[in-house]
Amino acid sequence: MSQAVHALEIPAASIVVPEITVIIPVYNEEAILPALFSRLYAVMDKLECSYECLFIDDGSTDRSAALLREQFTSRSAHTRVILLNGNFGQHAAILAGFDYMRGRRAITLDADLQNPPEEIGKLLGKMDEGFDYVGTIRIQRQDHWWRRVASGCINKLRESTTNIRMTDQGCMLRAYDYAIVQAIKQTQEINTFIPALAYLYARNPTEVKVAHSERQAGESKYSLYKLMRINFDLLTGFSLAPLQVFSTVGMVIAMLSGLLVVILVLRRLIVGPEVEGVFTLFGVMFFLIGIVLFGIGILGEYVGRIYQQVQNRPRYIVQATLENRSQEEEMSRLPGLLFLPIIMLAYVACLYCWPTMSRSRW
Repeated sequence: MSQAVHALEIPAASIVVPEITVIIPVYNEEAILPALFSRLYAVMDKLECSYECLFIDDGSTDRSAALLREQFTSRSAHTRVILLNGNFGQHAAILAGFDYMRGRRAITLDADLQNPPEEIGKLLGKMDEGFDYVGTIRIQRQDHWWRRVASGCINKLRESTTNIRMTDQGCMLRAYDYAIVQAIKQTQEINTFIPALAYLYARNPTEVKVAHSERQAGESKYSLYKLMRINFDLLTGFSLAPLQVFSTVGMVIAMLSGLLVVILVLRRLIVGPEVEGVFTLFGVMFFLIGIVLFGIGILGEYVGRIYQQVQNRPRYIVQATLENRSQEEEMSRLPGLLFLPIIMLAYVACLYCWPTMSRSRW
């Protein structure tokens, strides 16, 4: 659910529904936006198909919004801008793009240029072959080693606990058919992972290999904590395996604990009172307490998701939009504009006639 506060629009005589919508979330990317504009529009112009570039400013605190406004002014026929009134996160920004897109296909692209816009043609070529969702695999990743290692571990963990098969879940350069976008829009989860949802709903998904570059300017917006949160959302949002694993571990520990109690009782009866092994028992107890606390934390993740869901808060709030109005939208406003002079004349007539009517009654 979204809420629009106000919109800034420029009337246009006629707008053709584009074939492709490129959705780009933006958050404090003023240093990289000029390079993004020059490369992205050059690529899209060469594709020889109608398109729109839909930028979603996710509450930037630098000059990103001003640069987006300038780009809209210079290329208004192919540019639309959505300004959110806060930082709602990358996935919420993409969902806003899904809600406002006009194209029959959607391409999601990060603004940092680590995924080159020149690779968009590969994704569209795969969609022309009949695939309804195209994921990507980054070759020769230009990330820190710890991010590559963590990503590999998470991929293996996800594949073993869910039915979602993604080779590279961290790459947001992806292509979505209109039907997939509509299915994702109907999902009302507060915390979700859009690429995983697309794989869940896609009838014929595929993947392609794309280039990966170093960040040209600025810094990554994903800290280690945010990466952990995304992976927790992925595991708890698409699988009950963590709960099932700890249920199994709990049953095994309970059986082993019962066996240990039987052994200690027999030793008490046969050997007699013993003092040895107290510290060993303390060590075992602390280990089991640690497992219990970890299991409670996993349970808390699921409870927290339920708590956030029942609050029913909007996933994002739109502050303003920069876009051209279509001819149909202009015509829909025409009746209101025609009735406005009539209402004003009726108001003036009432003001003039009311004193005369009051004196005649007196």
